Amino acid sequence: MSQPTAETPSPFRSASERAADRERKREAVLLAAVKAFNQHGFHAASLDEVATSLGVSKPTIYHYLGNKDQVLLECVTRGLEQLRAAARRNAKGPGSGRDRLVAFLRHYAEIIMDDFGRCVIRTAEEALSPDSAAKFRTLKGEVDKAMRDLIEQGVADGSIVAPDVRLTAFTLAGALNWLARWHQPDGEISAGEIARDMVQILMRGVDPRP
Repeated sequence: MSQPTAETPSPFRSASERAADRERKREAVLLAAVKAFNQHGFHAASLDEVATSLGVSKPTIYHYLGNKDQVLLECVTRGLEQLRAAARRNAKGPGSGRDRLVAFLRHYAEIIMDDFGRCVIRTAEEALSPDSAAKFRTLKGEVDKAMRDLIEQGVADGSIVAPDVRLTAFTLAGALNWLARWHQPDGEISAGEIARDMVQILMRGVDPRP
């Protein structure tokens, strides 16, 4: 049997091509699912509708992501991983503790206004199975700790004032989390502008007084 040559390439995809194709399909399924969860809520969202929107069968969803609980856990995990990555990146950033906190809060706000971050805020632990809810809590706890660490950096170098670091973190996160409820992606103001202006307002509460 003759071997494929440069002039007659093999019609079969390589292992890397198959893997890339699978990842693209999985990503498409995940994005369709998170949009459905954000629009309808977990209980009202249907995997049948997700499958129909992609022109595939419901078993295809199971093939790439698992059952509905597993799909939701994947969605919120993606959002929380984005927040964790932003925290790690900004914790090593330049400037004062305030500068690093501001950079993180802006990224935090922008992530919350995007699909996966929005899903994190709109998802109640009760929607998940006990095992998935435990993982959800753990990841959220890590994001909360990362924010507290950044606040403590600012307190340590005197660039911000926060007598109660825990309460300050809850206040900042609580204010920004509402973006997942009221922000409209097609609004007149961009996500970046909203993040900048909201963080500027919030930081006035922790800036040192003259």
